[in-house]
Amino acid sequence: MKRRDDSAPAPARDASRDPSRDPWRALVNVGQIPDSGLHREIEADAPARAAIAGIAGVREISSAHAAFDLSHRSGGRVHVTGRVQARVGQTCVVTLEPIENEIDEQVDLIFAPAEEVAPQADLDDDDGETAMADPPEPIENGMIDLGRLATDVLYLAIDPYPRKAGAVFEPQVAARDPEDHPFAALKALQDEPRKPKASPSGRKGK
Repeated sequence: MKRRDDSAPAPARDASRDPSRDPWRALVNVGQIPDSGLHREIEADAPARAAIAGIAGVREISSAHAAFDLSHRSGGRVHVTGRVQARVGQTCVVTLEPIENEIDEQVDLIFAPAEEVAPQADLDDDDGETAMADPPEPIENGMIDLGRLATDVLYLAIDPYPRKAGAVFEPQVAARDPEDHPFAALKALQDEPRKPKASPSGRKGK
């Protein structure tokens, strides 16, 4: 049996697999996608949903499911279409009551080798005009992470100001003091009893 060398440095941690950054993982090897395409359905488990809810700042995510179809395109690109669905527990910003929101988002993206994505982004920046189509997403180390994709779609779809159906924000207005008006001070002066004028000093009445 070969002894482990304790003096050897520990292998570097792969930041791309940090669960705090990517709690929902579902990797697809681009090289293993058949010519006829690939269909994948993924479901986030309870720990992943709890982590996503914590990052998104919502009360809970009771369910999260995604279905994707992947197909090859020219130049090593991959076309990904699909649908992300989730049930999100939030708090109404008006009534502060717990509410549930349904998320149902369509996905239609192109993935390209990472070395092609950066030059394309630089080209769009130098052009000075907004690109007509979104730049492709990068294929990292020959992999496409459908879990990360679904998570990003979920984050963008969450309503930052959720409201219960029919809830309307009504600002409270303090009751107006009837004495608080421009002529209140003048009225107060008029209501004061008038004082008699003093006689000039040293003058005697006839």
